[in-house]
Amino acid sequence: MGQMRKLIMAEGAINSLYVDEVDENKLVEAGINAMLKELDPHSTYNNAEEVKKLNEPLQGNFEGIGVQFNIADDTLLVIQTISGGPSQRVGILPGDRIISVNDTAIAGVKMAREEMMKRLRGPKGTEARLGVVRRGAGEPMTFVVTRDKIPVNTLEAAYMIAPKTGYIRLGSFGQTSHDEVTEAMDKLMKQGMKDLILDLQDNGGGYLQAAVDIANEFLEAGQLIVYTEGRRVPRQDFEAAGGGRFRKGRLVVLVNEYSASASEIVTGAVQDWDRGYVVGRRTFGKGLVQRPIPFPDGSMIRLTVAHYYTPSGRCVQKPYGDGTDYQKDLLNRFNNGEFSHADSIHLPDSLKYATKVMGRTVYGGGGIMPDLFVPIDTVSYTRYHRELVAKGVINQANLYFIDKYRKQWERQYPTFAKYEKQFEVTDEMLDVVLKKAEEAKVTFDKAAWQASLPLLRTQLKALIARDLWEQSDYFQIINTTSETIRAALDYLKKNSPISRK
Repeated sequence: MGQMRKLIMAEGAINSLYVDEVDENKLVEAGINAMLKELDPHSTYNNAEEVKKLNEPLQGNFEGIGVQFNIADDTLLVIQTISGGPSQRVGILPGDRIISVNDTAIAGVKMAREEMMKRLRGPKGTEARLGVVRRGAGEPMTFVVTRDKIPVNTLEAAYMIAPKTGYIRLGSFGQTSHDEVTEAMDKLMKQGMKDLILDLQDNGGGYLQAAVDIANEFLEAGQLIVYTEGRRVPRQDFEAAGGGRFRKGRLVVLVNEYSASASEIVTGAVQDWDRGYVVGRRTFGKGLVQRPIPFPDGSMIRLTVAHYYTPSGRCVQKPYGDGTDYQKDLLNRFNNGEFSHADSIHLPDSLKYATKVMGRTVYGGGGIMPDLFVPIDTVSYTRYHRELVAKGVINQANLYFIDKYRKQWERQYPTFAKYEKQFEVTDEMLDVVLKKAEEAKVTFDKAAWQASLPLLRTQLKALIARDLWEQSDYFQIINTTSETIRAALDYLKKNSPISRK
């Protein structure tokens, strides 16, 4: 208690006696942040506004007008309206340009994206008066939209990727994730799914309970999914309740270096019980449990209170030291060749564990090692292509195509199936990409352009599909370029289910 009094006295002295006026809020926040920096990289402080933004994707909804949009030529372009949402109900259409909100211009004024979002969002039941320009409609139109709860989906794709094989991609673990996944599984099983590819690549995690609920769909009653334990937090076991939808079919889980936290809980449980096959690259390595500690002003500390452990006893948390190397870990992995060669990964024997059924060797101490390693694609993803992505060239080209050709393509391809089969990216479209690359001052590299061309054509086709239909259709097209998915499909084609003892 003496140290706490010392801290309070220091803050009081500075606030009362310092030579210049001080902002007490900033002073306290700086003190909190300084204390947390002495701990681990995942113990953090967020102010009230940051807390609200962080919680939205996890809580499964926010309040607003219900549009997906992008910024084209300093104007908000509606890509899609949320099905059944407030904007769709009043007649706003994909392709519309929103130029004003409540009589304040948002187009042509260099307004930041965050500021636009702030004006469009607002409490449920409040009204937003939108000025809209629509191609072929002449004068600007006005729509009054009553804001409402807008769902945020964590499931990014679900479709039959091969005969009898379903594919589900989950972007994060939020409050609605389990319901979204089970609904997708029910739908795919009706379409004949016997095997499942669960794609957790780039999934940074979320709620632990969501991970437990989803892992339960694959495991038998009583099987341990994960346990947590800390200095002041006693061990807590999370076990499968039984009754999961997919306890028998073949399962492949896809991961990469950005799969973290809740993704590692599901992957670890599947791997440790020899329930499925893990394909991809070593996961991020976040095995810490944060407890939210809210303050009356809406701000919050997320304090690490425990480690989580997979059923075999693995802690997948990578070392963090003073945090410097921790932040550079992925870059160091890349530079050390780990993303290209499995034999570049060196883990000590002290981190060896055995799976629960077959006794296979698995490792802890720094992410989850896949059963089948798939190197990163360094042929198609050239330095030139990475620069096109980084400077937004591909997205800007896509927005140009959607704005100009949406109506034509909707008539020409009334269904996604027809689009997927018949649509081709033309040389004229590629010329637009090159023109926008030149405008963005990306130096042309002919050899890299040719190497990346097949990927670029597929990316454009996938982005257009997403904006004409939905996110799942984007993945249905872009996944045709994925070596990780190809490896998963090859495994399912050549192997019977993992045998049980």
